[in-house]
Amino acid sequence: MTADAMERRPGADRRARVWSGLARQGVLAALLLLILFGALRYENFLGAYNVLSVLRYNSMFALVALGMCFVIMTGGIDLSVGAVAAMASVVSALLSPLGLTPALLGGVGAGLLAGLLNGLVIVRLGILPFIATLATMLAAQGTALLLADNQSVSVSWDGLFVELGQGDLLGLPIPALLAAAAFALGSVMLNYTGFGRTVLAIGDNEEAARLMGLPVDRVKLGVYALSGALAGLAGVVLASQFGAGQPTEGIGWELFAIAAVVVGGTLLTGGVGSVGATLSGVLLLGLIFNILNFENGRGSISLSAYWQSVVRGLVLLVVVVLQSRLTGRRAS
Repeated sequence: MTADAMERRPGADRRARVWSGLARQGVLAALLLLILFGALRYENFLGAYNVLSVLRYNSMFALVALGMCFVIMTGGIDLSVGAVAAMASVVSALLSPLGLTPALLGGVGAGLLAGLLNGLVIVRLGILPFIATLATMLAAQGTALLLADNQSVSVSWDGLFVELGQGDLLGLPIPALLAAAAFALGSVMLNYTGFGRTVLAIGDNEEAARLMGLPVDRVKLGVYALSGALAGLAGVVLASQFGAGQPTEGIGWELFAIAAVVVGGTLLTGGVGSVGATLSGVLLLGLIFNILNFENGRGSISLSAYWQSVVRGLVLLVVVVLQSRLTGRRAS
């Protein structure tokens, strides 16, 4: 057992799990309190239009955050998800005249290839995830701009492609149903499969996981491929929802995803995390921005959309500081 592992066990691991449990309960409690506050303060906060709009719009961020959750649980990071989503939105928009299936498969496939590239560089070449995914982010941004000729790419409105982002099924937005299905599958993967157990084992102690004979490299490759595919799906939803591929839209999505994952109690150092709490984190951040919009509408305050980034950064900073203090582990 390494010196780092000896330092972390048992006290540090116990503190890590205490933090995770408190964060899961805390984010859920904060979410419920925020909903109660909005319902009491704003007339149409719980109206069907606002609720469905929040679910439809934040479904893209939820998909990206789900992939980021698995990556961070291994102790890694994926800075490329926003750029990959933008690239996938352009690819799917270009393929939309061929129909829903080619556009969907093209967008998800583009994201999957980017994720596989991340995984191969990290696993085979031993490059740090921060550097590898930063390089992929820059490459994806350039590819999106090249494919789009530095402008938005209109989608075809003749087929069913736009229904994917703008349509409803059983009274609920289709993007929200896609995100819900993805999170349900993600929860099953994490809690009931060997893949999920290996993900947590890698984040807890990668060297120990290798000594136990776990397929560390294969699972790490799969995690980054999953993150890329989900970012690709988010890009498809983006193009379908807004009627155009957006080569610059994904800027900052990776920060939203990291914030949602960390707010949900997943440690940046890996080994501890929750899919369900990540979803709560996405909804919490989404509702904060929704409330800011309501406040702007009331005239009580006047905040531009740029304040969303300020709030996002402050929330992330506070949670990371709390993580570090409570677990006694250095966040990387």
